[in-house]
Amino acid sequence: MKYVFSCLILLVLVASCSKIEENNDPIIGIWNHTVKTATNTNKMVVDNEEWIFNDVYLGRFHGYKDGQVVYLTDFNWSVNGDVYIVSYPGTDFPNDFVKMQETEEGTILMRTEGKLFAEKQ
Repeated sequence: MKYVFSCLILLVLVASCSKIEENNDPIIGIWNHTVKTATNTNKMVVDNEEWIFNDVYLGRFHGYKDGQVVYLTDFNWSVNGDVYIVSYPGTDFPNDFVKMQETEEGTILMRTEGKLFAEKQ
């Protein structure tokens, strides 16, 4: 019985000391998009959009109108090759498919159909 108990303690110690992989994907951070028209692609009346990507493949989306948050939701993100997929569970938002590009002004995310998605802050 002592042997089984010792093995269980050893197993717990080994499992709790395992190293968590570090995610240093370049998409991690804050991305902004200033909406030129009154309504964005998701039919929200906003003048600025912000995505905050974190290292556990989650994030938060903010929609602003006149500097005030008018829409807030969480999102999931994944990467398949060079295409990032942003999904918004619990909403009727369609998935966003974007690619990262470097420009003279900085790093941007472009929709796969060629429209600007966001610029890195």
